[in-house]
Amino acid sequence: MSQKFKNLVELLENSVAKYPGRELFGNKVGGEWRWTTYGEFGRLVDQARAGLAARGIGRGDKVACIANNRIEWAVCAYAVYGLGAVWVPMYEAQLEKEWKFILEDCSAKALLVANQPIYQKTKDWVGHVGELAHVIAFEGSEGDSHTYDALLGLGKANPVPAIHPDGEEIAGFIYTSGTTGEPKGVKLSHDNFASNVSAIHEIFDMETADRSLSFLPWAHSFGQTCELHGLFSLGASMALAESVDKIVENLAEVRPTLIMSVPRIFNRIYDRVQKQIREKPKAVQKLVAAGLAAHAKKRDGGRLSLFEVMAFEAADRLVFEKVRQRFGGKLRYAFSGGAAISKQVAEFIDGIGIVVYEGYGLTETSPIATANSPGHRKIGSVGKAIPGVRIVIDTKVTGDPENGEIVVYGPNVMKGYHHRDKENAEVFTEDGGFRTGDMGKLDRNGFLFITGRIKEQYKLENGKYVVPSPLEEKLKLSQYIANAMIHGSNKPFNVAIVVPDMVELRDWAKKPEHGVSATSDEALLADPKVKNLIRQELEQYSSDWKQFERVLKFDLVAEDFTAQNDMLTPSLKLKRRNVLAKYGEKLEALYVGGKSDSRAP
Repeated sequence: MSQKFKNLVELLENSVAKYPGRELFGNKVGGEWRWTTYGEFGRLVDQARAGLAARGIGRGDKVACIANNRIEWAVCAYAVYGLGAVWVPMYEAQLEKEWKFILEDCSAKALLVANQPIYQKTKDWVGHVGELAHVIAFEGSEGDSHTYDALLGLGKANPVPAIHPDGEEIAGFIYTSGTTGEPKGVKLSHDNFASNVSAIHEIFDMETADRSLSFLPWAHSFGQTCELHGLFSLGASMALAESVDKIVENLAEVRPTLIMSVPRIFNRIYDRVQKQIREKPKAVQKLVAAGLAAHAKKRDGGRLSLFEVMAFEAADRLVFEKVRQRFGGKLRYAFSGGAAISKQVAEFIDGIGIVVYEGYGLTETSPIATANSPGHRKIGSVGKAIPGVRIVIDTKVTGDPENGEIVVYGPNVMKGYHHRDKENAEVFTEDGGFRTGDMGKLDRNGFLFITGRIKEQYKLENGKYVVPSPLEEKLKLSQYIANAMIHGSNKPFNVAIVVPDMVELRDWAKKPEHGVSATSDEALLADPKVKNLIRQELEQYSSDWKQFERVLKFDLVAEDFTAQNDMLTPSLKLKRRNVLAKYGEKLEALYVGGKSDSRAP
């Protein structure tokens, strides 16, 4: 692969010079979308870089940030790169103890925060948490010297030229989600990021006219590399979503040509559209099914009959086109990463006319290691190795001749974990490969299929291995199941904690034919008819599982798994140890009395 970019500073300067008048970031202000151009952004970066330099930030210093996606986040990130310093992003949704841990672990010299509430929590950490010397808020009153505006003013008066870091210099730390322990600081170099962005240019046909609706956190490696750096390098534009619950509304307003997301968001889109289809007459439902089948046949290289062509065109005109219009009408591509998307969901989104490209990678691989791309796409797989990257399947860890641990080689592989010599020794092979901890297999054409996570895999009493995460994702396709955790390590069978979709469940309960009149959520979940409904959903969505994988008992809880209650990481991965700590007694109780009991199937 011929690498197009050397470092992120060069990437910035190239785009600012090439696209000065083009729209870059969109913000909704007072009910209207307002856009910042590339040229305006470049000037803001110059001011922020100089302002940080005046505050004593220099080469190698760590600058942390607690904020959701916003223009100030991007301005300060590129300003830090131009000082040869290191950008360390965090999430607003993280717990305070995690902010402190990261600040101390990376020895951050400065902290930038989104708003005054976070500033009030963190301002007194100066001199007490690690090496922190400055806390600066993106929002604050005029005249306050600890604000973003004051930083820009300081920089405007004291300009400083940008440093062009060597490719091996560290551009950022991205802390892993910590699903199984304390977060680890992944050290990513300018070359790591630049190699991934260069690969995007080589295999995708995105262009300056493209626009995304940005809701995937830039603090997450997928959002930061693929959307922020990737689209910025192309001269494309990004509208910043107001919030997760306004994504669909913002899609219709912004009319993006592409979106980048994790499967959880695609699942919500799928659930919403499926609900609308179920409310249509039977004839329309059959037409939709016929249209999707015709599209699948054509995608797989089949030749459509006249009837199939007519069925697809009718379904597209009556249903699919209206769905696309709800998303703005211009959406061409959907990029999925962060976790494996259900094949059923991917095929549905593809079937309604939005091409789905699924990829695979980790924070430690910057993040893209493999991707489906134009002319090289197989739904159900996570694509082929991107240019410059090599994938090896180590079958020694599984004893399976086809399925094993995925090992990644290439310029995208991190420089190591910060202050974690033991973990570094465990994940790097002698010849420089990165052991991902994920299981997968390659087909004869080089497409990679993810089969599970080694650390999540457990063995039942009968010796059978279970990989729970793909099973849980399948259960969440039910309109009545918001979340689930399957458990069964060293047990005779699988059990689960199931979080129903309480809105859907209440709507179901209100229907006269169901005869459920619970006065509270607790009473609703205890109703035998509700338990029978969830039992049927579990059976339906696990019908193609191996017998030993099926959930034989379950318990229902009303509180969803979220980042706020520490059941999910900020990137929406399940924190199994935390769910087990809270619901361990419930799970153990399910094993009392064998495989049948009044609480479960």
